[in-house]
Amino acid sequence: MPTGTLSGCMDERRLGSDAEEAAEEHAGDCWNGDTLSVTGCTRCPDLVDSRGQIVDGVGPSDADLLFVGEAPGATEDERGEPFVGRSGDVLDDALRAVGLDRTDVRITNCVRCRPPDNRDPATEELGHCRGYLEAELRALDPELVVTLGKVPAEHVLGRSVAVTSEAGSLEELDVGPERFRVLLSVHPAATLYDPGQREVFTETIARAAEYAGDGGQATFGDFG
Repeated sequence: MPTGTLSGCMDERRLGSDAEEAAEEHAGDCWNGDTLSVTGCTRCPDLVDSRGQIVDGVGPSDADLLFVGEAPGATEDERGEPFVGRSGDVLDDALRAVGLDRTDVRITNCVRCRPPDNRDPATEELGHCRGYLEAELRALDPELVVTLGKVPAEHVLGRSVAVTSEAGSLEELDVGPERFRVLLSVHPAATLYDPGQREVFTETIARAAEYAGDGGQATFGDFG
């Protein structure tokens, strides 16, 4: 796993084995552990200039499923909530199909500010926000993390991901002393441009629901 840094208002520090204590100390005035939100982060000048607001994760603070996207788009930046545009509609439909509501899960992004012209987040920008994502993970302690698309999959796992062929595979992520299960998924928007991806996406969401409903007892073989 790549060692992230906690972006925010204080000096930069690498996350080591004592990740939880480092996270709490280094987040400082920017990270609110009670609301799982970020306030006043200015580590990425381009993102500060382009954002309308910081877009934090939404959903229960004890949700079994955590969905992780890339970064806010224009609609998300305007409304202050991740996945509320067309791709959000696709995600909502897939959740409803497996008996879940958007309010049953938590949805967040690797980067909490909209990149200019909706470009991909830069490596440095992803690194600056990494600590916030890890703090959210530790606070939530979900049964399963679902990455939505190539960028979040590669950022979370720290390796190259062929997301179309790897969708549905189950991985492990260590954050300090804690271990999380990560399920890879194509991005909901991929189903809008390539209808052939819809079945892959809906099957992955169904697997995620089954895993969480089973209390995280499914094995890697169940997702082969």
